[in-house]
Amino acid sequence: MAVSRVDATEAAKKLIDRLREIHGTDLMFHQSGGCCDGSAPMCFELGDFMVGSRDIKVGNIHGCDFYMSPEQFEYMQHSHITIDVVAGRGSSFSIEIPLGVRFISISRLFTDDEYKNLDPLDME
Repeated sequence: MAVSRVDATEAAKKLIDRLREIHGTDLMFHQSGGCCDGSAPMCFELGDFMVGSRDIKVGNIHGCDFYMSPEQFEYMQHSHITIDVVAGRGSSFSIEIPLGVRFISISRLFTDDEYKNLDPLDME
């Protein structure tokens, strides 16, 4: 059985659904590695964030493609990421911030068995 690189908690899925209702459009995520937002997962309306030609699609959470830069992927390639949500305003451009919550990434290393059975990367 293939192992995903990224998943979302039920709380994160509920927030994604709420954001879809508010914005009336599909969404996508980019795991930032930037200076002002740390390495926060950022959610955007589809088309509002230009995915770079080198960015890597690492998976899909609750119907949203999830990308990260190759430099960030270099650090995270051996980790499973779970997207969750917590109260508090983050300092990013992610669309949930005005609601007083923010997405966070929780990572853990893959087990040896998981690593052997990872979903292949989608190199569009």
